[in-house]
Amino acid sequence: MTDKKRNSMILPHTLRMVAWEITRRCNLACLHCRASAENGPYEGEFSTEQCRGLLDDIARFSKPVVILTGGEPYLREDIFDIARYGDEKGLRMVLATNGTLVTDEIARETRKAGIKRISISLDGADAESHDNFRRVPGAFEGALSGIEAFKRAGVEFQINTTITRINLDQIEEIYELTKSLGAVGHHIFLLVPTGRGKELADQEIAPIDYEKTLNWFYEESLSCPIQLKATCAPHYYRIYNQRGKERKTTGKQEKGPLHSMTRGCMGGSSFCFISHTGQVQPCGFLEIDCGQLTEMGIEEIWENSAVFTDLRDLGKYKGKCGRCPFIRVCGGCRARAYEITGDYLAGEPFCVYEPPEENT
Repeated sequence: MTDKKRNSMILPHTLRMVAWEITRRCNLACLHCRASAENGPYEGEFSTEQCRGLLDDIARFSKPVVILTGGEPYLREDIFDIARYGDEKGLRMVLATNGTLVTDEIARETRKAGIKRISISLDGADAESHDNFRRVPGAFEGALSGIEAFKRAGVEFQINTTITRINLDQIEEIYELTKSLGAVGHHIFLLVPTGRGKELADQEIAPIDYEKTLNWFYEESLSCPIQLKATCAPHYYRIYNQRGKERKTTGKQEKGPLHSMTRGCMGGSSFCFISHTGQVQPCGFLEIDCGQLTEMGIEEIWENSAVFTDLRDLGKYKGKCGRCPFIRVCGGCRARAYEITGDYLAGEPFCVYEPPEENT
């Protein structure tokens, strides 16, 4: 491989999005939970001052979207103080919640704190299926009640759905429910069997079903009035590009701008995850220590982590990902590759596409 070709395989690495597990405590015990979160308490969680310090450090070198996640972020008494501080630093603060703790007062305080968007998970189209997934009776009604509170407070929200064999036959119903609720977006997540989700490893949908689901999602994006985004399903962006000729022929355009502004796996190139104890990782599902915030700053970790450097160098990718013409837009799921093979640079094991033997 020539130096020119190799240089073209290095991804730019501006930090554009951070998912921060601000607490691991949670009032639910969901089947698929990456963190295996429970009520806790958990040792090592950052104090309010440490949280402010981290936001200072992030804002010094970048202005990413900061996703306050968990666990359940609303279990932190200082959550609004932290969100407000980040907003004042010019960071776009958003929050992921299960919705069950949200009252009108919490929704109003959320808006006042400068939180720009909320995500709430719906993993079933009805109470029985969602509650079974979340393992707490009333979780579905609690989520819907939280959504209505956010709507009354004028807080923008999206719906997240983790797809498994358990709810695959309900995905179209969940999608229709999402639109009827007034969400601004529907983000689907393809299960990565880590944390408590390892117990659901046999519930991962088959690779061919991934392909069918992502093609259906693509087709809906051409006319859907809300934003659609596939997460932990990087080969969606291969499908998007493969079907580009169809878009040009029909003159159709997808509604969700994120489809053309991002790539499949962003871990290490524009995204990172911060655990409740300050461990920096490529994503929440790829639990590899890239640096500890108790020992060094976020900028130093982001710029110098050996793992991040590997992930940015597409010339190091192996298997069919290494020779795939869609490597720049897709990248394969690094967490799934690591979980199944032990190598985060291995080929994406759940992609049906077979690239040519030589990518010229």
